[in-house]
Amino acid sequence: MNPVARLRSSKRTPLLQVVKTAVAVVAAVLLCRLVIQGPFPTFAAIAALLVVQPSINQSFVKGLERSAGVVLGVVLATGLHFLLGDSVWVVLLVIVLAVLIAWALRLTPTSATQVGISGMLVLTAGVVTPNYSADRVLETVLGAVVALVVNAVIVPPVLLRPGHLAVARLARDTAAAFERVAIGLTEGWDHDRWHEALLRARALRQQHAQAEASLASAQESLTMNPRGGRHRTILERDVAVAEHLRVLVTRVTGMTRAIRDNTAPDLRSDPMVGRIATEVARIGADLRALGRQVESTELASASEAVPEPSDGPALTAPLEVVRPNSRHWILIGALLEDVRRVREELLGEDD
Repeated sequence: MNPVARLRSSKRTPLLQVVKTAVAVVAAVLLCRLVIQGPFPTFAAIAALLVVQPSINQSFVKGLERSAGVVLGVVLATGLHFLLGDSVWVVLLVIVLAVLIAWALRLTPTSATQVGISGMLVLTAGVVTPNYSADRVLETVLGAVVALVVNAVIVPPVLLRPGHLAVARLARDTAAAFERVAIGLTEGWDHDRWHEALLRARALRQQHAQAEASLASAQESLTMNPRGGRHRTILERDVAVAEHLRVLVTRVTGMTRAIRDNTAPDLRSDPMVGRIATEVARIGADLRALGRQVESTELASASEAVPEPSDGPALTAPLEVVRPNSRHWILIGALLEDVRRVREELLGEDD
């Protein structure tokens, strides 16, 4: 890979975040010039640049990390300056001690880096005095607070849509996996076609993990977000649906594998297999309806109540076996148990 290509990100930072960062830097610098008389407020500008993040919660954490690192760095640099004087080797000593202190305290990378940078800037920027050090700490706090306020006031980010659409897509693809099982049982697929179906069913696990990651990002964006209240109803419903789908993905994968490992040409001749196929097809229909319900929920109207489905699940009562198949009774019994558990999951019944 071209090394220069590593300098570029796979996607752009949202333009709104860039604008908010610029506004935060300008506001932080102007505020510090009014409050603190002295040189250009470098610490405030750096804090504002770093604290504006994709979510308010992340901005708050970055502000704490930045402030803690600056306080440690400034205190360390000021103390060593008064003890050892002002020279190049003192600056080097501050940097080395900053790295060791950050390691000993197990600080986050942001705080750990900031300890050394702050100490170095304090010693190299001019005459070190108690007032000078206190001003640098105040600059950092003001810059972080301004950035946090700007991020919260100017269209605070809500990253709900990616997770919302991922859950709807997962419901549709899980429905398709159940429908493949129903079609395969009806048509009497061979081992190779069942193996292909199993690979596609297993891929749902990774898809579910990606959906959960998107939901986690959505939850992160709503934490401490003044716009979060009217979106939490949607997010809570999506999280609940994703949890149900986790169980159903496991079930459909297990069903597909069991059939692949035990399929035989005469399997579909058993009447119970046809009835199981019908139930599995109904499961697929229910999941497709669930996916449409999730997808049709408008994010912009999250303050409204989430609509409930008008019709109940298409699943009928549990199947009963009157005469077990002498050859395939284990597979049929396993499929019946899976259908029962899926039915309970869809209906929200306890085992």
